Amino acid sequence: MTRADELFKANIEQIMTEGVFSQQARPKYKDGRVANSKYLTGVFATYDLSKGDFPITTLRPIPIKSAIKEIFWIYQDQSNDLSILNDKYGVKYWNDWEVGQTGTIGLRYGAIVKKHDIIGKLLKQLEENPWNRRNVISLWDYEAFDSSEGLLPCAFQTMFDVRQVGEQIYLDATLTQRSNDMLVAHHINAMQYVALQMMIAKHFGWQVGKFFYFVNNLHIYDNQFEQAQELLRRQPSACQPRLVLNVPDKTDFFAIKPEDFELVDYDPIKPQLSFDLAI
Repeated sequence: MTRADELFKANIEQIMTEGVFSQQARPKYKDGRVANSKYLTGVFATYDLSKGDFPITTLRPIPIKSAIKEIFWIYQDQSNDLSILNDKYGVKYWNDWEVGQTGTIGLRYGAIVKKHDIIGKLLKQLEENPWNRRNVISLWDYEAFDSSEGLLPCAFQTMFDVRQVGEQIYLDATLTQRSNDMLVAHHINAMQYVALQMMIAKHFGWQVGKFFYFVNNLHIYDNQFEQAQELLRRQPSACQPRLVLNVPDKTDFFAIKPEDFELVDYDPIKPQLSFDLAI
């Protein structure tokens, strides 16, 4: 059992037995019903990527290709334009969050990265002083929220720190998420931001170190309880998945492509489970 599987099962069990029910929830199912959930607050996990830990479950298949493409849309294209996500990357699931007939998700995610030149500033200050303690990506922008409708960012803050052990330099990352759908999005979001961590590390020729993951509200929706029990019954695969970025050290951040990533030794348990998403 991988560390990700162990934590996944423990979190599902704890939510189902100790979680409390949401009240006046914002999300709705596509049929209009309120999407209530059972949830825990303040859930934290550590993965040591340098020792082979990787935050992806083997209990069901996780769609890694589309998830990584979403990271490129946000941090390379720095866009909120759904046509780019649809046409360039073939990813459609964000279409449910289109704002009106704008063809965008509002001033969110990539639009905030571009507005503040977040990646440019982050790479510049890491180059000038890798040991600084101000390497923060924040997508929480009240001005943008007031001026545009749209889903508020869930994975809204990422922090990076450099650590040297002997001759080796490691890049550690911390992802903070205000809200997370445990069964659908948990390992998608974690894996995405490990990919971003790898891209930044590769830009400088560093190794990836530790990945810290904090979720403020970790929940299972009330139409997913049967799937939760099925996941608890499943025995994990014997595989040991890891993500590989197949480009040379010091490849420019903006020159990396989604197809440069490869998930190796990943043989998840099937069949895939279906989930009706809350919008």
